[in-house]
Amino acid sequence: MSASTIAAPAGTMNARTRRLLQDPILPMLLGMAWPNILIMLAQAASGLIETWWVSHLGTDALAGMALVFPPVMLMQMISAGAMGGGISSAIARALGAGKQDTADALVLHAVVINLALGLLFSAVMLGFGRQIYRAMGGEGGALQAALAYSDVVFGGNVPLWLMNGLASVIRGTGNMLVPALVVCAGVALLVPLSPLLIFGIGPLPALGIAGGGAALLLFYLGGSSVLAWYILTGRNTARFRRVRLQWAPLRDILRIGAVASITSLQTNVTIALVTALVAGQAGTDAVAGFGTGARLEYLLVPLVFGLGAPLVALVGTNIGAGQRECALRIALIGGAIAFALIE
Repeated sequence: MSASTIAAPAGTMNARTRRLLQDPILPMLLGMAWPNILIMLAQAASGLIETWWVSHLGTDALAGMALVFPPVMLMQMISAGAMGGGISSAIARALGAGKQDTADALVLHAVVINLALGLLFSAVMLGFGRQIYRAMGGEGGALQAALAYSDVVFGGNVPLWLMNGLASVIRGTGNMLVPALVVCAGVALLVPLSPLLIFGIGPLPALGIAGGGAALLLFYLGGSSVLAWYILTGRNTARFRRVRLQWAPLRDILRIGAVASITSLQTNVTIALVTALVAGQAGTDAVAGFGTGARLEYLLVPLVFGLGAPLVALVGTNIGAGQRECALRIALIGGAIAFALIE
């Protein structure tokens, strides 16, 4: 792609954005995808490791985690995937069009949206968690374990939304490596931290299944702090600016993120309904087994999302620059790679 085809003035773009518009598609896409696939696999692996530790607490604890799994995954998929895609896409289109001020303004709007949604999730799950888990078939020890884990996770889930929102801001500039490094470093700390908080050691009390939730919160708090520092210090292409909240930037994010959230909602509501059916027909032991199997099935999601995030940045940047044919070619190549990867 020649520089003359770029819609935005070259002087308004940094080198990273220019590469997204000019470099050969396949090598660039693969180079951007591998750190993102690594980060998703690391997060999925940490979930399986946590499940293994919780299994030492008994069947009720495993069943409790299985009940909480669909709401937690819904939160993850909306914050990182659906709304994250809306954030990355909006920033990529702004940078591709050479609108640095718009890209900077989108950072604050992205943070506001994710903070609001995080508070909404907390209010719903803290207020109606017992009714939700009971409707999914939770009872007795499994229900109590679910509430112990859920109240910790959803009581402090704002750092999760903030971390995923800030990671999406950075990915929208085409930078996949920084979020990957932050999350992988966090997972490396999470793996030993989770059993320490679950079973206790020395002065640390044994928190049981709630310890797994507490470890997750510490992970997200640390990750969001590092990503916020990276953006606030001006190292990111889209920088934080204090601007008045306006509808146009919010709409730019929500018109993609809100629609994509429907798919996330459908997927996780289906898992929740099947969990309720399993509980009704086969009891607590079956729920524990089903929840563990569902976590394995979700390993497919990180693979595709790892490829999807760089696709959003590449396609969005090229659309913003007016290179629609190039954007379509990138989307088709990415779709073919995703199909081959999953098969």
